[in-house]
Amino acid sequence: MKFEIDPDIAKAKTLNTDFYLKEQYFQESKEKIFASSWQFIGDTDQVKEIGWTTPINLLEDYLNEPLVITKDKNHAIHCLSNVCTHRGNIIVERDCKLHDLRCKYHGRRFNLDGSFLSMPEFKEVENFPSEADHLKQLKVHQFGKWLFTSLNNRHTPDVFFNEMQQRVGWMPFEKFQFRPDLSKDYMVDANWALYCENYLEGFHIPFIHAGLNSVIDYGNYTTELFKYSNLQLGLAKDEDICFDLPPTSADYGKKVAGYYFWVFPNMMFNFYPWGLSLNIIRPLSIDRTKVSFLSYVWDESKLRQGAGANLDEVEMEDEDVVQQVQKGIRSRFYQHGRYSVKREQGTHHFHRIIAEFMR
Repeated sequence: MKFEIDPDIAKAKTLNTDFYLKEQYFQESKEKIFASSWQFIGDTDQVKEIGWTTPINLLEDYLNEPLVITKDKNHAIHCLSNVCTHRGNIIVERDCKLHDLRCKYHGRRFNLDGSFLSMPEFKEVENFPSEADHLKQLKVHQFGKWLFTSLNNRHTPDVFFNEMQQRVGWMPFEKFQFRPDLSKDYMVDANWALYCENYLEGFHIPFIHAGLNSVIDYGNYTTELFKYSNLQLGLAKDEDICFDLPPTSADYGKKVAGYYFWVFPNMMFNFYPWGLSLNIIRPLSIDRTKVSFLSYVWDESKLRQGAGANLDEVEMEDEDVVQQVQKGIRSRFYQHGRYSVKREQGTHHFHRIIAEFMR
C-alpha cells in the first residue's frame, strides 16, 4: 500500500480501504503511530501527595505497556516503566502510597524517580548496578491537570498541544473535577481511524445529529488545522448557552458553544461551558474500538444544556453510522472516496498525518 495523500484537498482521494481492513497495517500502526505520539496517562489528582503511585496499562489490549505514575519527595511527577529490571515482574499492582518501589518477587528496590536503590544477594555480580538497572523513565507532559507521555519521544509535545493551550489556557483547569458518574466506555464495531474520521468533520451534523444541529450554528461551523491537531469551533444559536469568554480570548465576542480539539492520533478534548469531555480512542482489533468518555466538570449548573447536553445520544448516532461504514468499506466496489473542500478539511488532514507516520 502506498501512503500518499495529495496535499490539495480538491484533488485528493481518501486512504485506501486496506488501511482499515488488513491486520498488517493495524499492527504496524502500534509503533509507527501510537508509540510515536503522545498518549493520555491520567491526571494530577491521581498523584496528589508525595509517595502516591498509580499503575496504568497504556492502551490496554493494543500497546499493553505497563507504566506507573509517581510523585517523589520533591513533588516531581514521574512516568516509569512498571517492569522490574531483574526478571520482568510487574512492580506496582494497584494505586497506593509508598516510600519507594519494591518488587515483591526478589526484593529489588527503586526510588520514586525510578533510580535503582538496592538488591539482595547481588554482591558478587560484576558491573552492577548499571544504567540498565534503573527503571526506564519516560517524559511527562502536563496540560492543565492532564498528563501525557510518549514511548519513544520521536516528537516533542508542543507540536501536539501548544495551540490548544494557547486557545483555552484561560480556563481554570484546577477547578475541573473528574466525575466517574458522568463518564462512560463505549464499544464500537469499527476501526479506530473510522471513528476519528467521523469526529473530524461537521459535515454529517445536519444529517445524523438532529439534537446537536438544533443548538449549533452549522453555517458558521469552522475547522482550523495545526501540525498534529485541529480545532472545530461550534458557535451557538442566539438563544443557546455559550462560554463567557474573557477579553483576552482569541474568540472574544463570539458565541462559542463548544471547542472540539482533536490531538493526533486518538484524543478528543471537547470543552463545553460545563467543563470537559475527554474522549480516548483505544484500538482493540481491526474492527473493534473502545471509546472512553471522561467527564471533568467545572460548572455543574450548566450540565445538560447546549452543545454538551446529551453526549450519550450523540455517541449512539455516531456509532451507528461508523459501524455501517465499517461494513461498507469491505465492498469490492469501494477503495477510495473524495473530500468536500469546504467541510472535510479535518479528515483530509488526518489522512495526511497517517500517511506521514506510516511512511
